[in-house]
Amino acid sequence: MELKPGLSALVTGGASGIGRALALALAQKGFFVTIVDFSEERGKQVASLAEKELSKFHGGLGFPPVRFIKCDVTESNELAAAFKKHVETYGGLDVCINCAGIATPIPFYKDQTDGSKSWRRAVDINFVAVIDSTRLAIRAMQVAKKPGVIINVGSAAGLYPMIADPIYSGSKGGVVLFTRAMSIYKRQGIRVNVLCPEFVETDLASKMDSKFIDMMGGFMPMEMVVKGAFELISNESKAGSCLWISNRRGMEYWPTSLEEEKYRVFPKTSIRKSADVIPVNIQIPSSFEKIVVHTLSHNFRNATSVVQASLRLPLKPDYVLLKIIYAGVNASDVNFSSGRYFSGGSKDTASLLPFDAGFEAVGIIAAVGDSVKRLKVGTPAAIMTFGSYAEFTMVPSKHILPVARPDPEVVAMLTSGLTASIALEKAAQMDSGKTVLVTAAAGGTGQFAVQLAKFAGNKVIATCGGKDKAKLLKDLGVDRVIDYKTENIKTVLKNEFPKGVDIVYESVGGEMFNLCLNALANYGRLVVIGMISQYQGEEGWKPQNYTGLCEKILAKSQTVAGFFLVQYANLWQEHLDKLVDLQSSGKLKVSLDPKQFLGVRSVADAVDHLHSGQSVGKVVVCIDPSFSPRPAKL
Repeated sequence: MELKPGLSALVTGGASGIGRALALALAQKGFFVTIVDFSEERGKQVASLAEKELSKFHGGLGFPPVRFIKCDVTESNELAAAFKKHVETYGGLDVCINCAGIATPIPFYKDQTDGSKSWRRAVDINFVAVIDSTRLAIRAMQVAKKPGVIINVGSAAGLYPMIADPIYSGSKGGVVLFTRAMSIYKRQGIRVNVLCPEFVETDLASKMDSKFIDMMGGFMPMEMVVKGAFELISNESKAGSCLWISNRRGMEYWPTSLEEEKYRVFPKTSIRKSADVIPVNIQIPSSFEKIVVHTLSHNFRNATSVVQASLRLPLKPDYVLLKIIYAGVNASDVNFSSGRYFSGGSKDTASLLPFDAGFEAVGIIAAVGDSVKRLKVGTPAAIMTFGSYAEFTMVPSKHILPVARPDPEVVAMLTSGLTASIALEKAAQMDSGKTVLVTAAAGGTGQFAVQLAKFAGNKVIATCGGKDKAKLLKDLGVDRVIDYKTENIKTVLKNEFPKGVDIVYESVGGEMFNLCLNALANYGRLVVIGMISQYQGEEGWKPQNYTGLCEKILAKSQTVAGFFLVQYANLWQEHLDKLVDLQSSGKLKVSLDPKQFLGVRSVADAVDHLHSGQSVGKVVVCIDPSFSPRPAKL
C-alpha cells in the first residue's frame, strides 16, 4: 500500500509511546487518523499535534481530519463503537495499528491477588484486545471491499522470554503467533502483520533495569519503529509476517525460511492461479525448426545450426507436445554448447552430438499422450528442459510448469528469477537488516536479486556498466548503484562500506569475484551463481585459481557457496508461484531487453547480444511472432 494523503488509519494506544509516534507519522503522510486511548488528556494533545500536520495536506473539509476517542480497549462495546465512528467519518479503514499495551502492575512472582487488576488486566489489554481489534478491523475492510493493512504491535519480548515480566512476554508472544496465523486474509486483500521492536524509550520501558537495557544495546530510536511500520504497510508481499527490530541486528523478518522449515508440517500451498485454456487453433506440422549443437565450442554461433525435425503423432503415453512462443537466452548457453553440462565437458561428450539447445521457454500445449490426464490442449505452460530453442518440443509431462499466460515476463522468471529467489533463500540464507551486493545487477537474474533483497528489508548495492542500466536499477529501488564505467567499484566499497557487505550475489567471476571476496564482512556469505566473464574467449571457460581463498574465509568466518539451479528442481514451482504472485500484484517489476529477436533463426544473434554487454534486463526470443508480439516493458 502506498503511503499517500487521503487514506485513513485507526491507532489504539495512540496517546503515548509507540502509538503516539505512529499516529503522528501517519498524519505527516496525510492520513486521516483516529486516536483511541484511555487517557483523554494525552489523547487530545496528540490529536491536536496530528491535526497541525494534516493541515499541510487538507483544508476546508466537512469532517474532522483527526479524531480522539476515549476508550477502554478491554471493553468490546466501546472498541466496536470507536471503529464504527471511524468508518462513518472516513468512509472506510485503510490501516489499523493495535498498539495499546501495559506492563504487569504487580510482579507476577509477588502477586498474591486473583490477578483481576494485575496480570489478568495485562493479558486483556496486550492480547485479548488485540484479537478483538483485529477482528473489528478485518470486518470494516471486508464491508468496504477495499484492501487494508493491520499492524499488531508486539515486542521482542514475544520472541524470546523476558524473565522480569513473564505475563508481558507471554501476552506479546500470543500476539506474534496470532498475527502470523492471519496470513489467510491476504486472499481478500487484507494484510495482518506484527511489529516487534526491542526496547524503545517510552513510559513502559522506563521501568526496565537500565543495566539490562545497556546489555541489549541501549534504547532504539523511535524513528526505527516508524520505519518498520511503514515497511509493513508498503510491502505488499508481507502478510502474517513478523518484523523484529533491534539496535543489534537492525530490521529482520522472523522466522527465517530455515527456521520455518523446522516446524512446517504441511507443504506451502500453491498460489498460482489455474491456467485457462487459450482458444487457439494450433496446427501441428509434419516438421519444425529447432537449434542443435553439432560441434563443441564456446562460440554458440559456430557450435549450432538450425535443422528441420520431423513431428509424428501420437506422442508417447506420458509426453506433452509444447508449441513454444517465447524462449529465454542465458549466459550459460555458451557453456552448454561447449559441452560443459555433460560430464564436465569430457571428451566423451562429443559422442552425444548433436543435442538440442535452449534451457527455458513458455508456450501452449499442442498435444498430450494417452496417460496425461491433468493437462489439456490449449493450456499455457513453461518448461525448463533442454530443447527450448525450437518451434515445438516434446517433454515428459512431469516437466510441465503450468502458468497463467505464455508471456515473455514469465520466461524471465524461470532460470533468471528462480535462480535469484532460491539462491538468496537457500545459499545466501538471506534475512533482513543486511547489506547485499549484487553484481551484473541489470541482467536477467540481477534484476530479481536486487528486488527480492529489498523486499526482505535489506540495503542493496548493485554494480552495472552504463547509464541505461544504472537508471533501471535506480527505478527498481537499489540504494547504491555503482556504474563501473564512471566509478571504481573497489574504491566505492572501501569508502562507503568500510565494514563490508553481508551477502554477495555474484555472477561475473574473475577479478570481480576477488573484489567481492575482499569486500565481504565478518560472517558474510558470497554466493556464486555464475562466472560470465570466464565463459567466452579464445580458450572458452578456463578455471581460475583464487590464491588465499581458504585463508581469507577462515579469518573472517565467511562462507563461499555455489548455486546450480538444476539441483533445486523440487522448489521450482513453489518459487515460480511466489514470483508470479509478486508480479501480478504490481510489486515485482520484470525488465525485458528492448531489442527484438524473432524466430528460431535469431537465437544466435540473441546470444551474441547478451554477451556483448549491451543488454538490459532479460533477453528473450519470440519463437512465434504471429502469436502475440508485444513490446518489452518494465
